[in-house]
Amino acid sequence: MKWSRGVHHLEELARRCDTPSPVPMLPVVGLWAFGDLLGEPCDLDRVQVAVVVDLPAADVPWLDIPQGGQHWAQAVRLREPLVPYWRSAALPVWNHHISRPALVWDAESGIRESTLAALHDGRGTDVRADAPTPPQLRFQLDTELAISLRSLRRNHRAYDDKRWRPGKLEPVADSLWRATDGYLDLLDAIAPAESTPAGPRDSR
Repeated sequence: MKWSRGVHHLEELARRCDTPSPVPMLPVVGLWAFGDLLGEPCDLDRVQVAVVVDLPAADVPWLDIPQGGQHWAQAVRLREPLVPYWRSAALPVWNHHISRPALVWDAESGIRESTLAALHDGRGTDVRADAPTPPQLRFQLDTELAISLRSLRRNHRAYDDKRWRPGKLEPVADSLWRATDGYLDLLDAIAPAESTPAGPRDSR
């Protein structure tokens, strides 16, 4: 995919976000870009975005989809080459995978035209957020790991309750897979940083 096409997909999504939500139960309040689109212009395989929702952090575990998320994504045509990562507004948008993202849209201020202009020009580094300190990142990972573990246990119980009962098992199995994937991803991210001391979370 050409660079300009990737920016176009992001801009179209931002403009769809800047309209009344098609899923009132899912309050989407922010859209951030990260990954290759913020680097030097090149051909892209995908465009990674963080979709921020005004839900408790416990309702948005890492690599999971909040209730109503699939419906919202379909309604705003969030599909390949766009790849969403759901985030709670109660926590910083960044973590070990979402590195120095750029804010594209939020519910308070609308579309950040300056961000889109910078991306069109290949100046993504000019609009990226500051990186967290190592203690801030470690604190964030520990927080998300605890949330993810609770989600994993909850989904494991739901799967165990459902697997011998009538009805489709696939939705419950998918939820368990996402919970497992998120937990293991965070665990792998923390392992190399075991010697890094924990610290206060950034308020951003």
